[in-house]
Amino acid sequence: MSVKPNNRSLSAPVVRALKKLGTDIALARRRRHITQVSMAERLGISVATLRRLEKGDPRISMGTLAQSLLILGELEKINGLLDTATDDIGLMMMNDALPQRVRTKRLTSGSGGL
Repeated sequence: MSVKPNNRSLSAPVVRALKKLGTDIALARRRRHITQVSMAERLGISVATLRRLEKGDPRISMGTLAQSLLILGELEKINGLLDTATDDIGLMMMNDALPQRVRTKRLTSGSGGL
């Protein structure tokens, strides 16, 4: 199933991941005995928008998602989503782009003779 926010289709893995995240947020909210009305009020959104978040609607803003994680006591998990220090693909690409040799630059004769 493909969702079309802003006239572009999301891939099936992205749709599944968002649905799982929404389901996990709903489960975490219920485990903490927070009602949808209370959660929506704390987020400053309508209950209908909260329901969309909990269903994994991709049109929900990242700010709303982050605020919901804060309310649930899980905000720190955002910090580790794409930690550049452990980005194996990015680090491998950087290493592949390194020069084979490193040479010192030659001074040109027009440098004033100093």
